Amino acid sequence: MDNAAGHNGKGLTEAYNDIKEDLKDFVSTRLQMLRVEMKEKFDSLKISVPALLAGALLLLTAFFLFTGGLVALIAMAMAGAPYAYTLAFFIVCVLYGLGGGAVTFYGARTLREARLKPERTMRVLKQDQVWLQTEARTRI
Repeated sequence: MDNAAGHNGKGLTEAYNDIKEDLKDFVSTRLQMLRVEMKEKFDSLKISVPALLAGALLLLTAFFLFTGGLVALIAMAMAGAPYAYTLAFFIVCVLYGLGGGAVTFYGARTLREARLKPERTMRVLKQDQVWLQTEARTRI
């Protein structure tokens, strides 16, 4: 009983439907992997961001208090000099500018090195691409 639909007895419509269902499952699985990986990344951010904000507020308050004390200390060291507080503010400004530039450079470099993209999902999709190319070559 040879049939024109193929060797396995499936018709073209049935084969098309099988491929369509396999593709749906494939895409669904990959999307689920992406959702899970991005949720893990988001959960870690969700926990750390409020702590970072509270810490930043306290550090900002300490920074302002320290700056006032540093300016007063430098101005007292230049007692009797005209514009002692003005010079003290400029000295502190230069020190903070140098420190801020160094920290900004470090932060930008660290951010460039950070891996925010979904690594596992991308690796699996790359493997799937290779597999699909191999399958396409063997079926042709």
